Amino acid sequence: MLSVFHDFRVVWDTLDIAIVAYVLYRVFLLMRGTRAVQLVKGIVILFVAGIVARWLKLTTVVFILNYAQMALIVAVPVVFQPELRRALEQLGRGRLFAPASSLPEPELDKVVDEIALACDVLARNKIGAIIVIERETGLKDIAETGTQIDGLVSSSFLINLFVPNAPLHDGAVILRGNRVVAAGCFLPLSENPDLGRELGTRHRAAVGMTEHSDALVVVVSEETGSISLASGGKLMRRLDDATLKEMLKTRIRRSALPLSGPARPLGLNLFGPAAGRSGRKRNGGGGAGIGPPAE
Repeated sequence: MLSVFHDFRVVWDTLDIAIVAYVLYRVFLLMRGTRAVQLVKGIVILFVAGIVARWLKLTTVVFILNYAQMALIVAVPVVFQPELRRALEQLGRGRLFAPASSLPEPELDKVVDEIALACDVLARNKIGAIIVIERETGLKDIAETGTQIDGLVSSSFLINLFVPNAPLHDGAVILRGNRVVAAGCFLPLSENPDLGRELGTRHRAAVGMTEHSDALVVVVSEETGSISLASGGKLMRRLDDATLKEMLKTRIRRSALPLSGPARPLGLNLFGPAAGRSGRKRNGGGGAGIGPPAE
């Protein structure tokens, strides 16, 4: 009897260790490539310094470090707010809470085709643009920073929104399903130090938006006319319209594009978006700005 209980306990201990290992792995993936890595290093250094100070019996240093470590209990939630928010959003994007309805496949393809066509025209004319495609994380707060529209997605409509000197050409356009929700919106800028210095605020805003949500963001550089796609905090540059179309369809199908309407529950993509296959490349690259443009 005791042997059976012991074997059963081993199974649960193994499961316990596996769960903890997986959680730590996911935390590592969340922090990788962000400021949190340097912050964690700083915290580790403080704890190591505390151990060394106690070993050397440096009373004053130990006293200061003890209070510093106590302050970390309050500081950590504040300092790691972006990472904690991202983790909670990913948890909330679980398939259990995914929306029941989605855009039909033909309609989805049509929306992507219109976006790709608009970006191709804008790129050939070197007109800067930034288009945010909402997926499962609601972007109502971002949409409210701009002008509410609620119009059907079409290439001509998108092109006209970004025409220079037009009232809404500065800022980002938010798409939800097959509708243009808002234009002239402000996006959060990425603070990732690994982004190229040649990138302007338009590209940094695109990356920043995908760091805070599961949205896809298409950017057209005003300086070079190159097309880029931001997804999951990463920026894929120098795309042509065919490659952009393929990559958008691949990523949107992984989490069905929501129908237009009010904000919905969040969903989870544990392993991130799949990488699209590479295709023809457009010459050039570059940064662009967002309202007013600053290449």
